[in-house]
Amino acid sequence: MIVEMFLSGFLFLFILIINLAMASYGYKKEKEDYDPDADLKKINNNPKKFKTGITLALIEHASVIALTVLLFIAFSSYNITLGIIWLIFRTAEGLIQFINEPSYYRLLNIAKQYSSGSSEKDSLSNLAKNLFKTKDQRFKFAMICWSIGTLSFSIVLVTSGIVPELIGWLGIISSILVGFTTGIKLAKPNSKDYTAIGGLSAILFEIIIGVLLVYYSII
Repeated sequence: MIVEMFLSGFLFLFILIINLAMASYGYKKEKEDYDPDADLKKINNNPKKFKTGITLALIEHASVIALTVLLFIAFSSYNITLGIIWLIFRTAEGLIQFINEPSYYRLLNIAKQYSSGSSEKDSLSNLAKNLFKTKDQRFKFAMICWSIGTLSFSIVLVTSGIVPELIGWLGIISSILVGFTTGIKLAKPNSKDYTAIGGLSAILFEIIIGVLLVYYSII
């Protein structure tokens, strides 16, 4: 269990670092303001950067699934039902995001056609916009899965005493906020976006639980 705890804590932190790296390469999991003409030009100007962003994203998605399995191995004995729930939903989160990448990669060829002076620029622009919208929609469903999976794991943290109870409650609050705000955006896409509130609390929770799991595994 010590090894699984250490690796779980490491992956919590590694995933956050990978997300920062992805952002530095222009990869966005969610994109609310669509400007496909500018985006296609940017992709064509630096295709290597675009490919690197996708490679990092694939590593991140695989890490999410690996983390989920490790958490199940380490902590499901405290509550097997909740363990199965987080295993199903956080694995689904990673797989949904994997599904995004082949269609997102198509933007590379679309950008090349767009920048070559194609007479179908409008249709290429619309195609790119639709790909961005589909990716965003799938990401929101992935976040619903994150919310359910993290809620299950956080309840185990509260009831098992593995970490201070307050940390588990932070996870519960974060998962509810993420699920609620994401659900609103799915139901009413044009409503005001409050997902950043849930996102910030989720980041805080994952930093704290990552550090604690690494710390507890080495003391």
